[in-house]
Amino acid sequence: MPKISEERKTERREQILAGARGAFSQHGYEGATVAKLEEATGLSRGAIFNYFPSKEDLFLELAWRDNERLVRLWLERGWEATLRKVVEEDPEWLGVYLEITRKVRTDKEFARRHEERSQTELAPLLVEHVRGEQERGVLREDFPAERVAGFIGLVTNGVVMQMAFGEPIRDVDALIEFVRAAVEPPTLAAAPGTRARRRA
Repeated sequence: MPKISEERKTERREQILAGARGAFSQHGYEGATVAKLEEATGLSRGAIFNYFPSKEDLFLELAWRDNERLVRLWLERGWEATLRKVVEEDPEWLGVYLEITRKVRTDKEFARRHEERSQTELAPLLVEHVRGEQERGVLREDFPAERVAGFIGLVTNGVVMQMAFGEPIRDVDALIEFVRAAVEPPTLAAAPGTRARRRA
């Protein structure tokens, strides 16, 4: 039997993740049975679990991918661009996010695995980024970088939760202005003509 190339393996993993996202969003974690995952991905259970050891591992990978995507966006384009992106997210992503938060709350082992990966790989990147912005005078320095990053993350999570419950953010510009007032140094927040330079 010929070996599958690494490129083909990557394509197959992405196919599984895309299909699984739809299944988890539509049916929830428990409701997304193996049969429904097969239907959503167009692959057999053998093929699916050849790439992911279990349904939980597949779900955890989706959770990780979402976190990583938003963190990378924050690092590359700033917290403001990240908030705007979240406001534009599709319902399928929001549905999976809700399932992730529910599972984190009710499944201690899943919560541990999710937290362990996020805290060891993603959180330090954000804190270091915020610390650099503080040193450049873009973000306020009177609070630790961990607290500033945590506050922006809290706002972002709140936006996702509100949208996931079907209540859109009606004025994202006003929301961003409030966050700026909270995280930027008072002199920068009050200075005219600085909006275009803000990239925190």
